[in-house]
Amino acid sequence: MLTVQGGDPTITFEWKVTYGTISPLGVPVKGILINGQFPGPNINSTTNNNVIVNVFNNLDEPFLLTWSGVQHRKNPWQDGVLGTNCPIPPGKNYTYKFQVKDQIGSYMYYPVTAMHKAAGGFGGLRINSRLLIPVPYADPADDYTLIAGDFFNKGHASLKKVLESGRNLGRCDGVHINGKVAKGDGNDEPLFTMEAGKTYKYRICNAGIKTSLNVRFQGHTMKLVEMEGSHTVQNDYESLDVHVGQCFSVLVTANQEPKDYFVVASTRFTKREVIATGVIRYNNGKGAPSPKLPPPPVGWAWSLNQFRTFRWNLTASAARPNPQGSYKYGSINITRTIKLANTAHKVDGKLRYALNGVSYVEPTTPLKLAEYYNVADKVFKYDNIPDDPPAEITKLTMEPIVLNMTHRNFVEIIFENRETAIQSYHLDGYSFFAVAIETGNWSPEKRKNYNLLDAVSRHTIQVFPKSWAAILLTFDNCGMWNIRSEVWDRRYLGQQLYASVVSPNKSLKDEYNMPDGALVCGVVESMPRPPPPYT
Repeated sequence: MLTVQGGDPTITFEWKVTYGTISPLGVPVKGILINGQFPGPNINSTTNNNVIVNVFNNLDEPFLLTWSGVQHRKNPWQDGVLGTNCPIPPGKNYTYKFQVKDQIGSYMYYPVTAMHKAAGGFGGLRINSRLLIPVPYADPADDYTLIAGDFFNKGHASLKKVLESGRNLGRCDGVHINGKVAKGDGNDEPLFTMEAGKTYKYRICNAGIKTSLNVRFQGHTMKLVEMEGSHTVQNDYESLDVHVGQCFSVLVTANQEPKDYFVVASTRFTKREVIATGVIRYNNGKGAPSPKLPPPPVGWAWSLNQFRTFRWNLTASAARPNPQGSYKYGSINITRTIKLANTAHKVDGKLRYALNGVSYVEPTTPLKLAEYYNVADKVFKYDNIPDDPPAEITKLTMEPIVLNMTHRNFVEIIFENRETAIQSYHLDGYSFFAVAIETGNWSPEKRKNYNLLDAVSRHTIQVFPKSWAAILLTFDNCGMWNIRSEVWDRRYLGQQLYASVVSPNKSLKDEYNMPDGALVCGVVESMPRPPPPYT
């Protein structure tokens, strides 16, 4: 539903979250549906729209959705992670109200409670450009969302038990594309249709649990045009590595013989490659897709080299009329460097993951509520990890991790992967400049290799085995913001933290007060609500 009240248009959704049987890999599993759909419905919005989503939790356990990549300027209350929001109790509802302010691009929403994401509850969220802002490519004939991901037939409750017992999830049972896998027997319904000679936009997201995917179109190249809210330099690709939590937009031109073709998503960096296909049909085309699939790339050096070809389109305008490149991030002085090193540990025989020697434990009171009610000291400690971790991390602490960030500081974060598994990190509330990924250990002289001109502004970044990644950003969005592993078993077992950014003048120009409808839980549940601190 779309309504306009003096100002920006409002779009309204009512979602019923239920259990239902899904069988993406052909095996029936208890899935999580939104309005009966798996994947969930697409949110189709435009820059500056107000989005209202009334979520009814008809599951038998608490449930919470996050809008990954939506920045919620001044409004951490709608971010939908457990550090800011109480989960929606069974049988209750919560209404999210947020504005997609000054953003464009391709995003996802998904659950953050328990292991619900493994069972569904995820979907696409797109933010279209306003009509008066030129887009750096012609309008496509249609705009498609392609959500792929690894899938486990065990079901979310069993997966949670595996993690609680201190074990690794192991490898996935398969991969789905929009909740399906083509059988290739000539009876597959097409996922998408194309008309010969026309160009189509595909928004490709990896909503999986832990596995990087390579996506490719049989017989067609992809022109990369947007990545996580930024217009990119428009290079052509035979295939794209899409790591967990990432979204790309590509243009595909229907310039081949009119028949059926496969789109392929296959696992990367796994001992055994698992492949999913979906059918793309030319209207009035004749003939089944060729069984010969385009080959996948091999090894992660290929993936690192592909990352280096991703460039910010300096002349294109994103959500605002001024060109993206008018923001000269490369000439800002760094005021703080934070290195985050991930490690795996056994605690009482159980697997835990940590950052700088601390494994995050989810408190029963959301961090943001504790801060707002002035009882933070009862729930967490600030700056309880060092900015520069020791070379060897042997002992492990288990508690919440909160970094105290100075408002508007320009910060460098180095993700240092000390393990042999690939990592994928995401930051809520922001986009950042992904200036470098390199092998080995980071040191200050590595800054001379940073891309300080046209690194893509985005919200996730992968880190290859025994490698590091560097990001730069200004912490100018007040709130409590999650920095997490998008590899879901790692996040669940402690590989995440929060950054607290407080308005120095307690000004409504910087942050909104707690909304009236906010749910309360934990130690603040019985406390009177404090008078609004921001004026």
